[in-house]
Amino acid sequence: MIIFGLKNCDTCRKALKSLPQAELVDVRLDGIPDSVLTAALETFGDAVINTRSKTWRGLEEHERNLPAIDLLRLHPAVMKRPLIATEASLYLGWHRETQQELVVT
Repeated sequence: MIIFGLKNCDTCRKALKSLPQAELVDVRLDGIPDSVLTAALETFGDAVINTRSKTWRGLEEHERNLPAIDLLRLHPAVMKRPLIATEASLYLGWHRETQQELVVT
């Protein structure tokens, strides 16, 4: 299981703490593989872009209008976090449904 996020994101840290078997990939340092980006965009559509983030607010208008995959390649921190990849599925965000699905109690 891989958590794509930021090492200093509180939500990503909560997910990592609840999923000790997971590996955190810091998207600012390591980026996001194109295969994961493509699958996430196919699965979640525009919800992958966090339009409430500080990164989004700092973008120029022409950057905001880029295709989502190009925007995420240039500014991976604009991705809603965490994006969790298991062998079978992708999960976006650390919501109750995701926690119930992934956390073994």
